[in-house]
Amino acid sequence: MFTNIINADDLHAHLEASDWVIIDCRHSLADTEEGRRSYHNSHIPGAIYAHLDEDLSGPIIAGKTGRHPLPDIDTFSARLSSWGIEEGVQVVVYDDKGGAIAARLWWMLHWLGHKSAAVLNGGWQFWVNQAYPVDNLIPKSNGRIFKPSLNEEMVVNADDVKSIQHDLIFSLVDSRAAPRYRGEVEPIDPVAGHIDGAINLPFPENLDEDMTLKSPDWLWDRFEKATGGKPGDLVVFYCGSGVTACHNILAFDYAGFGMAKLYPGSWSEWITQM
Repeated sequence: MFTNIINADDLHAHLEASDWVIIDCRHSLADTEEGRRSYHNSHIPGAIYAHLDEDLSGPIIAGKTGRHPLPDIDTFSARLSSWGIEEGVQVVVYDDKGGAIAARLWWMLHWLGHKSAAVLNGGWQFWVNQAYPVDNLIPKSNGRIFKPSLNEEMVVNADDVKSIQHDLIFSLVDSRAAPRYRGEVEPIDPVAGHIDGAINLPFPENLDEDMTLKSPDWLWDRFEKATGGKPGDLVVFYCGSGVTACHNILAFDYAGFGMAKLYPGSWSEWITQM
């Protein structure tokens, strides 16, 4: 069972496995249809496509939610069932951004109790560069019944963040690029800055030049220095809208600290209360 990261050779060895589901999560915030077009052009054989806005997010409520709120659990579970996911199925997710988008689906599966979910290390680029097979065939999903088992402890809301943001027992971590954290630029949201009390660990720093995750030892040192070695239940990650923070949670788990918490609303929800 692969629960956080899977390497390309391991996925290649299981391309024909009937109890494996591969999901392409390629997406661009600048062009929300780019990922779907790329998928239809070519993808890993057998992969189905998941759209960040349509499949991995719920409806946006102006002035209340962030840009990518979590979907209704029943609705999302039905989608997982339609993709052929149930207990015992190994899920592999990938994108072309080092896992920045795919980690959101990885996290959501764990949130609903499906531990057999992993992000393809290096993603689409690494797969292609290694000359593994691709095609443009749209697979027919084998419908199964996904039964969620909600892990409520993986999520915090805005009130929870307010209660811990100045508590040194916890670490609140902003996963965005440093200029956005410092409020020097804000290309997406209407207000710049960060949640008071948060430290900054930009998620791209988890990656090597080939878009694979850095070693668990390197990641351990990174998070240990930043959080003082706190376990996952004392560390909360956020980003702009609850997507790329999942990449830090993935790296945190891969390093050996266990599953940290996510503030799904993140900065784009937080500023609705300002």
